[in-house]
Amino acid sequence: MKHKKFSFQRVLSIFVFCSLLISVIFLIFRAIFAPGSMEDDSSMRTKSDYILMMLQCTLGIIAMLLPGLLTKRLRIVIPSGIYILYVIFLYCAIYLGEVRSFYYSVPHWDTILHCFSGAMLGALGFSFVTLLNNTQRVPVNLSPSFVAVFAFCFALSLGVVWEIYEFTFDGLLGLNMQKFALEGGEALVGRDALADTMKDLIVDALGALATSIIGYVSIKYRKGWIEKLQIYRRKE
Repeated sequence: MKHKKFSFQRVLSIFVFCSLLISVIFLIFRAIFAPGSMEDDSSMRTKSDYILMMLQCTLGIIAMLLPGLLTKRLRIVIPSGIYILYVIFLYCAIYLGEVRSFYYSVPHWDTILHCFSGAMLGALGFSFVTLLNNTQRVPVNLSPSFVAVFAFCFALSLGVVWEIYEFTFDGLLGLNMQKFALEGGEALVGRDALADTMKDLIVDALGALATSIIGYVSIKYRKGWIEKLQIYRRKE
């Protein structure tokens, strides 16, 4: 059974990694020959669109390599289940969302992913408690309420950092990660321009809150649910 899980994890990782790598190569050529502005055809992608996708795919490749690097350097163990969810999230957010334009063509695609990422970051918050205390489980002397609140605040803080990243690179590279403009390039104004960012933060909070509640119940009543998603330090 473990061999099947390992095989699926490896095949999935290779598939997603190759998808992102091939996309980067393809996008480099498209960015070179793409127009700098919409010109007459508003449906045509511009140079900034391809730069955005290329940047996201490159970051996705780095994110794919990061878990393996951390497990070796920090001697931590990442559960197979959480790693598979992580890889699937990268594929849905970067390849399907940006390269295949699911953010524009599939209703609420961005909202679903932000809610999912908030939940995953909440689980990572619980993992930080175990890692900082050098244990495999949340220490029994810590209040379940404190650990749940920490996990919630941790997840929400990372959600804010992500919005800062999007805002920064939108300004530096003329991108549209915060979706302040329509697909055709028409800039939104007022509350409409803020709607995407605020919606992302709200659903981040909801996803993190759901995980925090589940984690609280798991720790307080020793259910063992959150422990299955926790990253922990390998014993020497």
